[in-house]
Amino acid sequence: MSTFQTLFKTKCLTLVVSALTFVSADAHEANLPTALGDVQVTGRDDNAMGSSDAASEGVVGSAQLRSRATLRPADILEYIPGMVVTQHSGDGKANQYFLRGMNLDHGSDFATSVNGVPVNMPSHAHGQGYSDLNFLIPELVSRVQYRKGPYAASEGDFSSAGSAHVVYRSQLDRPLADVTLGQGGYARVLVAGSRDVSDGLTLLSALERVNHNGPWSTPQALRKLNAQFILSSGSPREGWSSSVSAYSASWNSTDQVPQRLLDAGTYQGLPFGRFDTLDASDGAKTRRTSVSGNWHQSSAHALTQVNWYAVSYSLDLFSDFTYSLHRATDQMAQMDQRTVLGGQASKSWFTELTDQQPMQNTIGLQVRQDRIKLGLFDSALRQIQSTVRDDSVNQTLLGVYGENEVGWNGWFRTVAGVRADQFNASVSSAPQALNSGTTSDIKISPKLSLIAGPWHKTEVFFNAGRGFHSHDARGTTAKVDPRTGQPIDAVSALVPSRGQEIGIKSQPVPDWRTSLAIWRLDFDAELVYAGDTGNTAAGRPSRRTGVEWSNHWTLGEQLWMDANLAWTRPRYSDNDPLGNHIPNAVQKVANLSLVLNPLGFWSGSVGVRYVGAAALVENNSVQSASRVNAELRVNRKLSNDVDVSLDIFNLTDRQNNDISYYYTSRVAGEPVAGVDGTHVHPAEPRSVRVTVRKRY
Repeated sequence: MSTFQTLFKTKCLTLVVSALTFVSADAHEANLPTALGDVQVTGRDDNAMGSSDAASEGVVGSAQLRSRATLRPADILEYIPGMVVTQHSGDGKANQYFLRGMNLDHGSDFATSVNGVPVNMPSHAHGQGYSDLNFLIPELVSRVQYRKGPYAASEGDFSSAGSAHVVYRSQLDRPLADVTLGQGGYARVLVAGSRDVSDGLTLLSALERVNHNGPWSTPQALRKLNAQFILSSGSPREGWSSSVSAYSASWNSTDQVPQRLLDAGTYQGLPFGRFDTLDASDGAKTRRTSVSGNWHQSSAHALTQVNWYAVSYSLDLFSDFTYSLHRATDQMAQMDQRTVLGGQASKSWFTELTDQQPMQNTIGLQVRQDRIKLGLFDSALRQIQSTVRDDSVNQTLLGVYGENEVGWNGWFRTVAGVRADQFNASVSSAPQALNSGTTSDIKISPKLSLIAGPWHKTEVFFNAGRGFHSHDARGTTAKVDPRTGQPIDAVSALVPSRGQEIGIKSQPVPDWRTSLAIWRLDFDAELVYAGDTGNTAAGRPSRRTGVEWSNHWTLGEQLWMDANLAWTRPRYSDNDPLGNHIPNAVQKVANLSLVLNPLGFWSGSVGVRYVGAAALVENNSVQSASRVNAELRVNRKLSNDVDVSLDIFNLTDRQNNDISYYYTSRVAGEPVAGVDGTHVHPAEPRSVRVTVRKRY
């Protein structure tokens, strides 16, 4: 068997292992060589030669996930090179995400799943693709498999910029109890463990409670309860698992404030600072409950996978971003209640085109239905004043795909695929019945990847594909503006994208692994359904081009270093006198982290992240400030059963902003027409958290 055939089969088996980690996150490390042949897979080598179809594709392994401190659950996505995760409101709200020159808002073009259950919420009350990862329990995560660009046939809605699939463990080595205390009233308790409930049947259980007030003058009062149960049986060759997740949270929002008030330092004769608010009644409560399951069966010639999910979700959100521009208080209430049902099935066949040309064929089916009750209301002090719109939405997205992978010779393989997606929705709208209706749309998305090598531990990639994101169903049936009653145009349900990428992965020396990707992403129109106003914001065609360079060094057995750089040129691709810069599109991201593996009783890490400036208006006359953030983790092993960790966030106590916007708002004493200006949500100051872990 040629070296290429060995690598090709290794790659196929790596994909199998990635899928089967839903059943046993670490079983492949112990059992794969015996069960499937001479294949080595380790926690630090998930991105080795032959393991991916693009230079920008990879896996964040368990060793990396355990090495660094995380301020918020979704921060684990910042292990993905070039990804930025921030917050512009209370910590119970979905984060803001940025990748490849895109302000992803709360998740509009980045698809996320946890244990096979999609997180993105289409036709959401607050924002399309809303991805609330606050139910995530980082200690349970085994791995994060990520892709960038619309190149994989298995990736559908919201994946134009990329996707991340978070896989939980099915068992823990030992039960544990964590207690974390920190500044700003931060307190967290986590208990988790797994046990054999019968022969071959394992139950993992985890319970989490978090309280956090933060540095805000109006205490954030985050109160979070979280539970996760995973029942599993079987092996990497054949098995199943079933999960139950229950999460609820409430908090006071800490929305952005005008920079002009921070510059003045006073408001209405009183001091006004970075952590003050203009509407102390802003806040929210949310709930998410899910049940899910999966089954798999594999052999030397085929792999079959089936998974299903059911999610019950609600959000009651009260926000005030413009203060008194339209009314005495511009607070609005956005309410979302939904049931989500869905699943997917796929089958892969491992064959040979000829004796020297290994081949893999895959077909898949994905279906999701959302039954949603949505509301947008004017409110004051969290009391409803009037109805802007009240909608019932039923929408279904059905996707089918096929993919063919062939190793043509000892140095070249191809991955060709196509997917077809059909969107159907019905909208019942009040009080503007004219906005009711039905809609449907179909998109065909071809994909192609060419992989050459490896030569001297070097691979070269070319990727191209079409993708899409779904539009809010209410925008597809809209006929009148819900506030003014003026006619407006409906939009298409599925917005296409096109991406291309060339890249290289190499291991020039045993201790250094590097990858470089040059990419482009085009959208026909950046349509956005604005949940804050209840209508569609006009969009322009866009083009983003960029370069990403990622590096990993192993500096001896106890030390490793990661360094990642990402640069993007985000521009509207039409000609408009307003300018062609895309607001809030971050152009430069860099991070450096140094990790000390256990050295005696000590271990730890230090990380530095740079996020560059972004245009806030189309002509680039106003920009956000760049920011630099550093964090430190120090861990001391007191005994075989007890560890103590010290985490310091914003180590140098810089006055960073998590996010900046430019728009019109009005506070007391200002002109009725309002004032244009920058609005910021400050990042938290330096904060310290101490965790004590007890293993049993």
